[in-house]
Amino acid sequence: MDRRDFLRAGATVAAAAVVFPGLAYAGGERTTVALQKPDMAGGKPLMACLAERRTNRDLGREDVDLPTLSALLWAAWGINRENGKHVVPTAMNKQHVAVYAVRGDGVWEYLPKEHAIARVLEGDRRGLFDGSGLVLLYAAPGDDRFAGMHVGSMYQNVGLCCASAGLANCVKYQKHDALDSELPLPKGWMTYISQSVARPR
Repeated sequence: MDRRDFLRAGATVAAAAVVFPGLAYAGGERTTVALQKPDMAGGKPLMACLAERRTNRDLGREDVDLPTLSALLWAAWGINRENGKHVVPTAMNKQHVAVYAVRGDGVWEYLPKEHAIARVLEGDRRGLFDGSGLVLLYAAPGDDRFAGMHVGSMYQNVGLCCASAGLANCVKYQKHDALDSELPLPKGWMTYISQSVARPR
């Protein structure tokens, strides 16, 4: 294979990684998938999203597509400034939060600096929750007195993003920690709450 063919093949794999998680390069222990940048100019006006934000438990079972997942994760914990700060406020700039996306193809950790996801668990674990198309888990240190505030800001952002995209969502405490014994959480961390997201049925 000459250099031109090598570069062409590499570009093909990179493009596939964005669209098809199963084809992403498995580097070391985890498969990492780069997400497309969200459309910052699209969506409904903020006031319309506030008016339409609500809990809807009539959630579909189909996976949320990657462009939508990209927007949801960025709304939850994306970086919106060159200084590395996030879309949600954090007390004293404590950024000790993690977001996991439970999908049909595994459990993925959101990497905000890269705007990518890394698979941390294989297999469909959505049945441990409510079986919705997507379940987001918000984790932080158990002894962080600001964590609840941070997580609340995150799931509110996701709720507004759902209102903009016509998605149903429901924040749940029930069985929220069903994966804590399997997730690669740092010592002392815990899942504070879960949020189910899907097309409404």
